[in-house]
Amino acid sequence: MTNKILCASLVGTQTKIIEIESAFTRGLPSFSITGLATSSIQESKQRVQSALATTDFTLPPLKITINLSPSDIAKSGSYFDLPIALVLCSSGLQLKEPWFAFGELGLDGSIKYTQSMYPLLFDLALLCPNAHIIVPSCAQEILGVIPNLKLHFAHNLTQALEILNLPQGEEGTQEPNDLSTQNLGFAYIETEGERYYYTQDFGLDFAQVQGQERAKRAALISAVGLHNIIFEGSPGCGKSMIAQRMRYILPPMSLAEMMHTLKLQSLSAQEGAYSPLRPFRNPHQSASKASILGSATQFEPKPGEIALAHNGILFFDELPHFKRDILESLREPLENNKLAISRVHSKLEYESAFLFVGAQNPCPCGNLLSLTKECRCQDKEISAYKNRLSEPFWDRIDMFVQMEEAQAPEMERTRGVGLDSKQMQAMVFEAFAFAKGRAQKCFNGKLSEREIEEFCVLDSQSEGLLQQASMRFGLSRRAQNKLRKVARSIADLSQSAMIQKPHILEALSYRRM
Repeated sequence: MTNKILCASLVGTQTKIIEIESAFTRGLPSFSITGLATSSIQESKQRVQSALATTDFTLPPLKITINLSPSDIAKSGSYFDLPIALVLCSSGLQLKEPWFAFGELGLDGSIKYTQSMYPLLFDLALLCPNAHIIVPSCAQEILGVIPNLKLHFAHNLTQALEILNLPQGEEGTQEPNDLSTQNLGFAYIETEGERYYYTQDFGLDFAQVQGQERAKRAALISAVGLHNIIFEGSPGCGKSMIAQRMRYILPPMSLAEMMHTLKLQSLSAQEGAYSPLRPFRNPHQSASKASILGSATQFEPKPGEIALAHNGILFFDELPHFKRDILESLREPLENNKLAISRVHSKLEYESAFLFVGAQNPCPCGNLLSLTKECRCQDKEISAYKNRLSEPFWDRIDMFVQMEEAQAPEMERTRGVGLDSKQMQAMVFEAFAFAKGRAQKCFNGKLSEREIEEFCVLDSQSEGLLQQASMRFGLSRRAQNKLRKVARSIADLSQSAMIQKPHILEALSYRRM
């Protein structure tokens, strides 16, 4: 006779539901676990047997088999202890609906919390809303904030068995937190029946950037549609300052995006809480390829910077100094918003809908565009420096801004002049609500070919201008689509239903020809 209790395992950043089955068959007494279980799960046999002894449950003298299905997914984690013990003890129960269980068992039958459970429950809240889940009581404060789940808290194995025996497990159940209707303590805007949260705490403000109004305008457009952008300029002109401040003017976050971000923070061993501030990843130029792309080992796949930047910003400072193979490997996630990693034992796919921001000098010494310093580089050195970024890589960049070196008199004259982060955030939010009003689900910079035809509609003048620019500059089909998407964001800022000639002209001004 078999029975099933559900658990889950993390494959990359994706959660896979695991069915735990038990079978008692005639044969020499034994206890085996099948289904690509790592040593952390194989060791659970001793913990489970000791915990069952404390509940006065004796395993029958039969051949006991525990199967973790699907069997082609590598599984690890000591939180499989509790579901394995429950499936052994509940073989005679008739469970009316699926039950999940997570927890590491102590030798005395107590249920312990492990950090690896945290990201799994966030995904289950989206995959299986209102699911019944037994979790440790010691983690009630941590796990109790997760919405859309019916959590049952148990101190030990005996209490967990009592919960399964109760009708629908009502006693000790925490009703699901419907955070979509609760006030999370953050400001929000509501459009098309959904709330989008944002923060009004600007840790870094655009008001601190003196001059560079054109670069700030480009940053605003980039933030509206999550358009990939590269800033080029002399050292100290404000490239990194602008990139670091773009995080605070990005569009607001939905509850699902906040949950996904919090899950990724827990995967990267960071303590997190609900926050509407989008992630900002800034790896150093010496970072390895595995740390940027992520690993796909057989038993412990780890997401890299690309996956952790999903729904946020990935910033590469000193862009040409990154390794060539890392820069070329960015081409797939920049174009498809997904990154596939294939290894002998594992094939993973990470979501990568992020805003890529790059900053670079115009030459190795950085003084090529300087008005006060002399460039010390030879022509071949400048050429080699610029050639570190290939044309296919540039073709995936939506916007390019060459920044001027701000002089002291100009900085003094423009002090206090221009937009600050609060004003820029308000403009982004207006454009965001305008885009949502036309039933557009993703940002302009992430539109597919079909969505471009649906949402990036040009009037007759702008369509003719785009054709002329394509012939004159030899623009590829991808480059034309990039122009249309940037122009769509500029049109959203002016609340224009169709893309017009001024929008195309401004989009062309940000194109590297």
